[in-house]
Amino acid sequence: MFRGANPINLDAKGRLAMPSRYRDELDSKCSGQLIITVDTIDPCLCVYPMDEWELIEAKLRALPSLVESNRRLQRLLIGNAVDLELDGSGRFLVPPRLREYARLDKHAMLVGQLNKFQLWDEGAWNAVSAADLA
Repeated sequence: MFRGANPINLDAKGRLAMPSRYRDELDSKCSGQLIITVDTIDPCLCVYPMDEWELIEAKLRALPSLVESNRRLQRLLIGNAVDLELDGSGRFLVPPRLREYARLDKHAMLVGQLNKFQLWDEGAWNAVSAADLA
């Protein structure tokens, strides 16, 4: 399970290092295979271990496609999903289009959400977190 808020930095190429405390679990759970996509509610990204993403895909596939809201959800999540793999240093590349969506620059927050992570711009995370705790 993934929990906690972790400050991280993106390098000039848009790569970030997965905090070491999660790497072993990700390696055993999904061999470092991840999916990154947009969050449909918050201005951040979601990073799923592959096995968790496959459960999401199965649920999306089961939705009736004649319902407009279902099609929009499928478009957002599946249409923006990108396969990732942790490299030997535990890093992964956040695609430019997704970095732009979440307004990610150098400083970010990787927030554990039990079965996935949210990836936030640090300033946006601080504002949302302060509002949540108010």
